[in-house]
Amino acid sequence: MKVAVFSDVQGNLPPMLTVFEHILDWSPDLVIMNGDLVNRGPDSLRCLDAFEAMRTQHDWIALRGNHEDFVLDCADANGLPADKAEQEMQRFTFWTSAQLGPKVDLLRAWREDYRFHPEADPNALVEAMHGSLPGNRHGILPWTTEDELAQRIPPGLAVFLTAHTHRPLIRPFQGCAIVNTGSAGSPFDGDERASYAQLVFRNGRWECSIVRLTYNRALTERAYHESGFLEEGGPIAHLIHAEWKQATSLMPRWRQQYLVAIRQGEITVGKAAREFLSAL
Repeated sequence: MKVAVFSDVQGNLPPMLTVFEHILDWSPDLVIMNGDLVNRGPDSLRCLDAFEAMRTQHDWIALRGNHEDFVLDCADANGLPADKAEQEMQRFTFWTSAQLGPKVDLLRAWREDYRFHPEADPNALVEAMHGSLPGNRHGILPWTTEDELAQRIPPGLAVFLTAHTHRPLIRPFQGCAIVNTGSAGSPFDGDERASYAQLVFRNGRWECSIVRLTYNRALTERAYHESGFLEEGGPIAHLIHAEWKQATSLMPRWRQQYLVAIRQGEITVGKAAREFLSAL
């Protein structure tokens, strides 16, 4: 049995199509999209359309990530938040919700997790979810402690498929292989290439690997500027763009540095973003 798993496209079409081409050439028996297909990027609508074509033609599995939840929350809200700072920080997600339009409802049917096993061995159980048991914002990192892992991974698995952190990882834990697929659209491990995971069940065991793929980054750069994402998505859109360009996570550092001052009205979101980016 061959399984392909990708996640965290984040509205970035060129690398997603590169991943699709590689997956189709590999011809797996099962393909799982493990959340965060949309949001944080310029092409959520075209990403959704392209994925839906694969899902309907090839029975690919769609799981919801935290950014699908964010977009659905925006679609269900009656306008922007009253608080001006919250408006600025959420503007890019409202922009994505507007870009998707009525197709946002497709996200509602996506599952939260998916379990399967090879026909030859029901005990070789695999479960996929965007985050982990505590929720879809609780990813697994190299420095996640053993005690934390015990609370985050369902028991009895041969492989646990996770995502969310944008950092690919294969890590053993109590007889289970933890596989973080990394990010197909915006990696945070310093490697600009898209990533996805391949699983092969052979000789009674799962063999797990991470695939890295180059793609035309100039197309993504153009999409950021031509789509309206940077112009209309608010200050956070520029931080997201910088994260993609540097293939690293910047948002936690920005929030730690500025969020309290923003909440206290000492600095605007826009000024905080500009000041932070100018210092990079």
